[in-house]
Amino acid sequence: MTLDTNTPLRVAVVGMGQRSAIAQHVAEAVAANPDLEARVTAVADVTADGRARGHAEYPDARVVESHRDLVGAVDAAIVTTPDWTHAEIAIDLLRAGIAVYLEKPLAITVEDADAVLNVAAETGTPLYVGHNFRHAAVVRLMREVIERGEIGEVKAVWVRHFVGNGGDYYFKDWHADRTKVNSLLLQKASHDLDVIHALAGGYTSRVVGMGTLSVYGDVTDRRDRSGELMGDWFSYDNWPPLEQTGLNPVVDVEDVSMVMMTLDNGVQASYEQCHFTPDYWRNYTVIGTEGRLENIGDTGGGVVKVWNHRRGWDVQGDHEYPIDGVEDGHADADLLTMTEFLRSVALGEPTSLSPIAARAAVAAGALATRSLRSGSEPIDVPTLPEATLRHFATTPVPERTTR
Repeated sequence: MTLDTNTPLRVAVVGMGQRSAIAQHVAEAVAANPDLEARVTAVADVTADGRARGHAEYPDARVVESHRDLVGAVDAAIVTTPDWTHAEIAIDLLRAGIAVYLEKPLAITVEDADAVLNVAAETGTPLYVGHNFRHAAVVRLMREVIERGEIGEVKAVWVRHFVGNGGDYYFKDWHADRTKVNSLLLQKASHDLDVIHALAGGYTSRVVGMGTLSVYGDVTDRRDRSGELMGDWFSYDNWPPLEQTGLNPVVDVEDVSMVMMTLDNGVQASYEQCHFTPDYWRNYTVIGTEGRLENIGDTGGGVVKVWNHRRGWDVQGDHEYPIDGVEDGHADADLLTMTEFLRSVALGEPTSLSPIAARAAVAAGALATRSLRSGSEPIDVPTLPEATLRHFATTPVPERTTR
């Protein structure tokens, strides 16, 4: 892939749904990085409503129906379409030489994830997967504690995910349909599965999953919400869970699930997810040979605590570190993620997240789902082709030309 250093990076947004808001960080990244030139010049969406949002959000951009209409017109694309479309769109764009920012998850099956990575390796076109939570302040802080050696060598990671907004976020649209999302153990958990790998320094090699649809399957009020976005129906007043209204006509994904993992470096890990809790946050516990850490809160205002002396129960810990960043959501992580992608494509800088890591998160979530739906049998994660592994181990940066 060859880019002209004398012209701004031409960026397209593919899919103007709820998550397309991350593309707004293109302008913020440029404003904060004087050596970076990039702007949104095109929008693609298969729906008339989406194209209307594209016109409103980016009035100077070209708005088209298909991502295939972008070929030859842009240098990079931010793909924020629904999960089941990721693989096809990414492969088309990569083959056309368009650098791809692909919203997580990379794909909804291991096979599709591997197909995307293999095409990226074959074509040499840059691929970046938006695992923005790696850039969240709480994750950066936990990694710093581990890298300083405060808890010794990591041996176990436990994650509890309280998805208090689950009924609104995931059970009123396509997220509730396993043919479009596979499972929430993949879609929602891919953030945390990736973070587990980052904290533990290894990738999942074997998984066992358990889970069920225990609450939202009993809600009978259903309707088609085509043309709506999550912001149209979200409300904290939608409580308790069994009193939710207007769920997706198809609800067949699990609303409580868990996975046990053995990583390739021997670390043992577990992840639990529940979509009908009253609170919404993630709790990580990382245990090493010389102590453990745990976060209380996962945004600005929370803390990470460290215990590294023996005692009975004690909520204080030996050390406490404040979590910086936004106090709600992950806008700060989104900006850092988008900045990293743009600088990688425009300036040839390396990234902190390899697509191999994104594939590892898909593999853990997708195979844990296969396990839980087949009697909780253990499943081993298959390896990628050697050529693909070699490509991403020594990923070339885009060639730059000047005129």
